[in-house]
Amino acid sequence: MLLETLNQLEADAIIFAPGEIPIFITPGVETLGILRDGKIQSSELLATVRVVRRTNFRQVGEITIPRGPIGDGKHELTVTIFPLSKDDLVLVLVSDESEVQRVHDVRRDFVANISHELKTPIGALSLLSEAVLGSKDDPESVVKFATRMQSEAKRLTDLVQEIINLSRVQDSDPLERAEEVSIDYIIREAIDQCRITADNRKIDVTYLETGETKVLGDRDQLIMAIHNLIENAINYSPENTKVSITKTKSDGIIDISVTDQGIGISESEQERIFERFYRVDPARSRQTGGTGLGLSIVKHVAAKHGGEVKVWSVENIGSTFSLRLPIYVPPMEITE
Repeated sequence: MLLETLNQLEADAIIFAPGEIPIFITPGVETLGILRDGKIQSSELLATVRVVRRTNFRQVGEITIPRGPIGDGKHELTVTIFPLSKDDLVLVLVSDESEVQRVHDVRRDFVANISHELKTPIGALSLLSEAVLGSKDDPESVVKFATRMQSEAKRLTDLVQEIINLSRVQDSDPLERAEEVSIDYIIREAIDQCRITADNRKIDVTYLETGETKVLGDRDQLIMAIHNLIENAINYSPENTKVSITKTKSDGIIDISVTDQGIGISESEQERIFERFYRVDPARSRQTGGTGLGLSIVKHVAAKHGGEVKVWSVENIGSTFSLRLPIYVPPMEITE
């Protein structure tokens, strides 16, 4: 009866037997990183469970759990711990109440940022439409202004889509309903999405598959992140050059690297390139249709998946962006 009730709660739950051995967990616990190999990973939680077992009184507290072995992503959790009289068991209820406030703060800041960014293409369209009306007796001018209107309209469409993408990434937690995702699959999908852009710029995109690796997360978000890295590399590379994608494994981490032969990024700008709407070369961004959101999306996807994104770059030589993610390891079997 107790287990059926716990499975119906919105909060995740763990029941510990003496020795802090987990004998029941709800599915969401695995993705929160509270347990690893059947052991509690938070020293705060472990200490509180032992206090409850010793005093037989309920305890409520907050703990912070890293999303993965690397990166800055964290789960900020509220835990309520109850003593269960039967067999000296302890029940831990886990909820992510801080996520509500975080989403509110993100949305507030996001609205403030996009209000300025949207003004530019909208203002340009307004001025160009006036120019078309004033040139209705000059067909060449009408064509010129209409062509620029098409360009600004596309820029606005791309910006709105990237805003939607970033909003979805920031608002969702890909580890709540995570699935096993093949790295080879998401890289191939990302390359296919960039194929037309690469062909138009005569850029050769290469990738050599070397053994199957899986990660845990949201397939579409991971494809979007790698797509953004590849498309960025293509857009900032001269024609008739190469963009290469490689993957390497080390210490439980898969490193997906995208290397180009492009214009490179100065050392002073490398720390800022993951900020929303930041552009290394605004003129080049307008030419390629860059929104300044692609790398910010990559950073958020990496953090939400317990990973990180890093950059190595030298001006006029090229850049390498590395998306680093924890390799998926199936959890231990835990019997109820």
